[in-house]
Amino acid sequence: MDSEDDMHNANDAESMGDDDNYSSNDGDCEFNINLGFDLDDVLASRKQQTNYIVLQGSDIRRRQENDITRVSTVLCISRAAASILLRQYHWSVTNANEAWFADEEGVRTAVGLLERPVIQFQNAKELTCGICFESTPVDRISSAACGHPFCNLCWKAYMSTSINGGSGCLTLRCPDPSCGAAIGQDMINLLVSDEDKEKYARYLLRSYIEDNRMAKWCPAPGCEFAVEFFAGSENYDVSCLCSYGFCWNCTEEAHRPVDCGTVDNWIMKNSSESENANWILAYAKHCPKCKRPIEKYLGCMHMICTPPCNFEFCWLCLGAWTQHFTNSSSCNGYFFPVANQKGESDEIERTREMAKMSVEKYNHYYERWASNHSSRQKALADLHQMQTVHLKKLSVKQSEPESRLEFITDAWLQIVECRRVLKWTYAYGYYLPEAEHAKRQLFEHLQGDAEAALERLHQCAEEDLQAYLGPEPPPSDFVDFRRKLTLLTRVTRNFFENLVIALENGLSDVDSSKTATSKSDEDVVEVAKCGGVRYISEMDTND
Repeated sequence: MDSEDDMHNANDAESMGDDDNYSSNDGDCEFNINLGFDLDDVLASRKQQTNYIVLQGSDIRRRQENDITRVSTVLCISRAAASILLRQYHWSVTNANEAWFADEEGVRTAVGLLERPVIQFQNAKELTCGICFESTPVDRISSAACGHPFCNLCWKAYMSTSINGGSGCLTLRCPDPSCGAAIGQDMINLLVSDEDKEKYARYLLRSYIEDNRMAKWCPAPGCEFAVEFFAGSENYDVSCLCSYGFCWNCTEEAHRPVDCGTVDNWIMKNSSESENANWILAYAKHCPKCKRPIEKYLGCMHMICTPPCNFEFCWLCLGAWTQHFTNSSSCNGYFFPVANQKGESDEIERTREMAKMSVEKYNHYYERWASNHSSRQKALADLHQMQTVHLKKLSVKQSEPESRLEFITDAWLQIVECRRVLKWTYAYGYYLPEAEHAKRQLFEHLQGDAEAALERLHQCAEEDLQAYLGPEPPPSDFVDFRRKLTLLTRVTRNFFENLVIALENGLSDVDSSKTATSKSDEDVVEVAKCGGVRYISEMDTND
């Protein structure tokens, strides 16, 4: 490696990716990519089109206080009354103000904000509590806006019971059965214990999200962030600050490009049939050559049997890996069997055969859905291990700062995201009508391209990187590995962008989409044949 290569810096990957048309005149390898769009432009436009905001606890509290202040100032009512009014109108300042100015009396009656007491006791020294019926000095009697008298002890017990019963305490009304006067936070804070005050405050804060039609809590366990979503986009996938991605519309895990209806149907089907599928998948698979039992513990689907067999095969279809993803040999598609037509009069046999075909189809898609789910979980664990342990070790061994090793983290993040997308495309494929042959053919072509690229990227990040972490000398220069992994990350990202766009468009542009991706499929095969390293080095020398 010459001095120019030794001076490689973090900008090389970016300069390499500025043009999506790569070429090499090497006699053994020809490589030519034209993906049809600039990924940087796509990502930049997505950042501009972000249609949600992640809210932390301090943000929620500040927004809530500001809204209460605005309503209190405009309508000239107390903050406690403004809070009650806003809850009635789902914390919409505009709706609350408009309703108030349109019919103040009607709003007061509906919400329980009485303008004057319905009962008064003047110059009384003692009053009878309406709950315990004990005669109590006036200084130990409290009343809501209605004026109904109750002793402080009974008020405290009444409020505490309501608060400990859940968020229903936010709509607490006067204990008098005939009265609808609302009980505000100001009165709560005067009479209950500190513990109950904190509970009430938490319920009030959570109501700002739970009663707000434009905001939802992140469904991740233990997460206290919320997401405010703005209309105008059909993409409901959001990413919380806790790193959990979910669909804002249905609150299931992020499932773009599959719609919420398909996800709901798939989850319901899994809940009823996955127990049988899990029983089938629980058994270890056997090497198709030597028949030894094989247990999968890495994330990619490339399996290598133990010596002396050393047979390389695909975990999903058990086909030889050397023929995988080449010459249209891919296991992502489902081949519909032809039903036996001989015994048409035998209705029972025909029903049994159709049921068997249905189970086989479901098992095909479920196994691939579940495998990509587990591979994604493994990739998340590997990403954490890489960020916390391996990057520091690699930084020392390669004498490079961790900031110049971000391309490895980027690759793992891409793997995690692609595994998620690929997982849900199998749910999409299950519900794709069998009769739509052209769409199914295009779908399986795009899915196969993306899956092949992902497997190469995953294998490079998972296995090739280990050579630079172990005690043995690596098989190639680290700069070559950097370039190879960066290119695989970029190509994989482009394949999945094409797949997502096609599915979101309903596979409508069948002919043109198939033509546009055919060349890309050949290009990725050429990358695999070349091994990536030699080609990229030669490409840089031609720049």
